[in-house]
Amino acid sequence: MQMLTMKNNLEAIPLEKAKVNLETSLIAWQELQRFFAAGLAIAVHPSLDLVDVAYCFSIDDKQQVQEWMQDQRVAAVSDQQALEWFQHNSEVWAVVVKPWILVQSASQS
Repeated sequence: MQMLTMKNNLEAIPLEKAKVNLETSLIAWQELQRFFAAGLAIAVHPSLDLVDVAYCFSIDDKQQVQEWMQDQRVAAVSDQQALEWFQHNSEVWAVVVKPWILVQSASQS
């Protein structure tokens, strides 16, 4: 019985990540201004996988999220970054993990 439960738990992880992946989309930064103004826009460094980060947020993996924050690979979108994205009419990859909107630059620069 316990092996069946462990198997179900292991299968749930890829399912949850797949769900996060399906909820990720490309969106104009200008459409996210109200979330930025409310302090809810979180920037994810390009070296990280946005889906992995969103999954860790969704399961409340505080240790991993804190590590990324200490390394400044996950942080509130800065005023400078928001202005740059706004001025360049940039698109970003975004995913909602309530109450946060996790965003990552869509450009490779």
